[in-house]
Amino acid sequence: MILKNESKILINEHNYFAMRKIGLYTRLILAIAILFAIIYGLITLIAYFLGYAQPIFLAIIAVFIVILQYLVSPKIVEASMRVRYITRKENPKLYGMIENLARDANIPMPKVGIANIDLPNAFAFGRNLKDGRVCVTRGLLKILNDEEMEAVLGHEISHLKHRDMAIITMLSVIPLICYLAFWNFLWGRRRSEGAALIAFIAFAVYLITNLIVLYVSRIREYYADYGSVLLTKRPHALASALYRITTATTFIRPEKIKEAEGMKAFFATDPSTARKDIIDLKQADLNLDGHLDEYELKVFAEKARITTTDRLLEIFSSHPNVVERIKRLAEIK
Repeated sequence: MILKNESKILINEHNYFAMRKIGLYTRLILAIAILFAIIYGLITLIAYFLGYAQPIFLAIIAVFIVILQYLVSPKIVEASMRVRYITRKENPKLYGMIENLARDANIPMPKVGIANIDLPNAFAFGRNLKDGRVCVTRGLLKILNDEEMEAVLGHEISHLKHRDMAIITMLSVIPLICYLAFWNFLWGRRRSEGAALIAFIAFAVYLITNLIVLYVSRIREYYADYGSVLLTKRPHALASALYRITTATTFIRPEKIKEAEGMKAFFATDPSTARKDIIDLKQADLNLDGHLDEYELKVFAEKARITTTDRLLEIFSSHPNVVERIKRLAEIK
């Protein structure tokens, strides 16, 4: 009887994640399809106005820039975040957690790094699965318990498994083409009403496609959250980690947060919104112990509301609203 009940729980859990995965994939595919449809329309418009050579040339330049960015970005991240890679002997607990999660996720063991900054966060990057790196900041090591740390690392391992860095980097070529087209037609030799019109359209398309890329980035964050829960089986641990990271970030000086502004797309949470987010999140900590348990997560998810202003601001962010992320974690049984 017990085995039958456990089997039913596992089947329900599998069906839940399968439906969530289908929903996320559907939204992702639609967003990518819209992106390519938009860029195809813009290039067709430019080709109609000037002939075929110039738009193709712009596309080649954009692709070259993105490939260069893809190749050198790991070094840029390492330098910007002051990453130092460690061995098992230096931090056996952290190294072991990442090793176990990578094995469970069926991906190659990534490099393990510690970023020498106080801002509490974690991030994953790399050109491909074999080049994966998972890093935590010095500040994060000070604030999370083992369950919370494992949940955050599961989130980052999921980013590697889903090849999120490669996907976002490749998609970013589309707004870049639009931006190059805008400057080319605005300041190029052919200054006419038609060129000015195309420049205006290119800039409008640049803004729209940039928003779509941000939307795709937010979907990938939700997907990494679900991936973390699949690996750890503890949605409340990730919710608690998000709460503690947000709380600790509010004590970091604003100038320190601005120093990492360019890297925030890599982070598990958006540090620039921490002071606003904590106003809502502190209501979840009913016993004021600084952590969230399963009961607190459930109560908070039932009471928390996302305002229209928050939803509008989220459109311009690479990360989903953290309250919405926690509410969705609470839905996972």
